[in-house]
Amino acid sequence: MVLRLFRALMPKEERFLDYFCEHSEKIVAAADALHTMLANGGDTSDCFHTICVNEGQADLITKKTLLALHKTFITPFDRADIRELIVALDDTIDLIEETAQRIRIYGMTQFTPEMVEMAATARVCAELLRDGLPRLGQITRNVTQLNTMAEEISRIEGQADQKMREGLSTLFRQEKDPIILMTQKEIYELLEEVIDRCQDVSDVISGIVTEQV
Repeated sequence: MVLRLFRALMPKEERFLDYFCEHSEKIVAAADALHTMLANGGDTSDCFHTICVNEGQADLITKKTLLALHKTFITPFDRADIRELIVALDDTIDLIEETAQRIRIYGMTQFTPEMVEMAATARVCAELLRDGLPRLGQITRNVTQLNTMAEEISRIEGQADQKMREGLSTLFRQEKDPIILMTQKEIYELLEEVIDRCQDVSDVISGIVTEQV
């Protein structure tokens, strides 16, 4: 209680929340481009460019956040949590870019319905994080909404796992070309990892909420 009161009275570096929100916008843009890439197939140059640009901008936000962390005496919540949150956000967009890179390297232009649905799920999770992060500015007032966000992402992540299992089952039954089988399996796994990284961000947020209320 005393520490919480002390923190409330001291000046804070409020830009941390801005950085989180800015980064989450980059993730949403990249996730949306990834979904479009899979849904439309064909020429994916524009989508790939969008993903790479947003990933680069997100990297700059991550660096600014970590630099501010070194320079700031009083932070809005635990310093380790700030570092963990920005790193988890950056891991998410890095993995989106890695997925797009693999798609380009393999020259893939056709994707299964399950892949497209998983990409859509990743976009939804990114949007939930984007909408939830501003609520960290008033955690006590927004506990219910933040917990609801975490529960929804967890539910969606479980559905995505099931969708991947269904897709892989179909792939191993029907695909005879070992190269196609290998590359499609990898894309399934990367898409699952993107959603898992969104879950990781949500878990960090939940930990912050628990510590603050």
